[in-house]
Amino acid sequence: MADEKELLAAQEKETWANERRNRLPTFREVLARQTKPPVDLFMFYLFLQREGAEDVLDFWLDVQQHENLCRAYFKDLKKAGKSVKDEWPHYYDFARRRGSIYGTVVGIPGAGKRSTMSSAEVSEEERQARNEAQTSQQGHAAGGRATVSPRASGVPGSPFDWKGPTPVNPDPFQRGYTSPSGSHAQHGSVTPFSGGGRFGRYSSMAKRLSRAPTILPRDGPVSHAALIASAERIYGRYLVPGAEKEIYLPPSLRIHSFMLSSDNPPPMATGPGLGQGKEEYEMEQAALAQVPDMFHSQKEYVFSAMEQDAFPRFLRAKAFGNLTPVSALVRLVLGLLSLWIGLSTGFALIFLDVKPKSKRFFLFIPFTLAILFLVSHQYELDPILLLVFNQSETTPFRTLAVREPYVKKLLVGRAIWVSVLVAVLTTILTIIFWAVPGHRL
Repeated sequence: MADEKELLAAQEKETWANERRNRLPTFREVLARQTKPPVDLFMFYLFLQREGAEDVLDFWLDVQQHENLCRAYFKDLKKAGKSVKDEWPHYYDFARRRGSIYGTVVGIPGAGKRSTMSSAEVSEEERQARNEAQTSQQGHAAGGRATVSPRASGVPGSPFDWKGPTPVNPDPFQRGYTSPSGSHAQHGSVTPFSGGGRFGRYSSMAKRLSRAPTILPRDGPVSHAALIASAERIYGRYLVPGAEKEIYLPPSLRIHSFMLSSDNPPPMATGPGLGQGKEEYEMEQAALAQVPDMFHSQKEYVFSAMEQDAFPRFLRAKAFGNLTPVSALVRLVLGLLSLWIGLSTGFALIFLDVKPKSKRFFLFIPFTLAILFLVSHQYELDPILLLVFNQSETTPFRTLAVREPYVKKLLVGRAIWVSVLVAVLTTILTIIFWAVPGHRL
């Protein structure tokens, strides 16, 4: 039985690998780190960082880490022979009534929810359950998905359609967090890719650079205090108005307060503490029960926004070109300068009637450079960088090798087309200046 499962898994992996050779990667595959440069997660992070929107991806990654920590907590309980129903009855009741992404781990029938988590970080049962859901979803979306476009998809109300702090009034009773001045400002219609607003966060590169996603070390079984600390960190980092890496969320998904504290975590299933009323205890336990799934809806929203807005533009930039905007702009300047030199020299040779006429053929040098730079700017693709060195830019003038097979195939095809276009245009321009009769002024 085990051999059959291994054989089936190997066949599925081979089928997936063969399919990948003939298509662009999906957003799920990029997040699951199943792709290679220049369309891997590192390149996507750099792409968002260049547009000043890396906080959205940081939030997704931190929530993913939080969910993995919660999953590890439930697995630790299971290994210790403890029941979630006995150890954490309020969460068990919450998951049974409202559903939870940990339903298969906890063992609550029918409590599972869809998750955008990496398929490399789940159990076999979860993978099977999620694959069935993904299959039906992909079949439904196949007829209506937009094509990859160089423009943003214009998703209304997405995290990429925002300027300024989140217009939300936090609960005055929340612990440790206060609203800064200006927290009631309304968001505008421009996107954060333009680099504006948010308390001047993007006024300098040093302030805009992102820290690495939160990593929570494990020295032993995960405690519920660690879950609270993880949720508290995410709330304070992304969701408090004026936070370090605040992201936009629609009103229905905003979390206005976080009443728990990792410094003084409430006990589970022990009844009200000394001097604590029953109502206060129930409110505290209800808040604690929501910690594992607390950011899941926000994570799904952010995933959808990135998939529909930023990811198509990322593919357009990296699967069909190998230059960054700064590098392409430099080529435009060099192309215009080379074209000016070529035209000036050509007209000088014509109006000075320089002999022999064959000297005009040397104009192909500045014309080749000019057209190569200008066409490379237009297509954001340098054919020499790709065909000779197999490189794609990560940041301006820094490169890495193109390793994704289908992307390499696309880039090579476009590079050959650009090379042919440069050769044809250079030949035409050179012949025109050679054929014009000389006339000394």
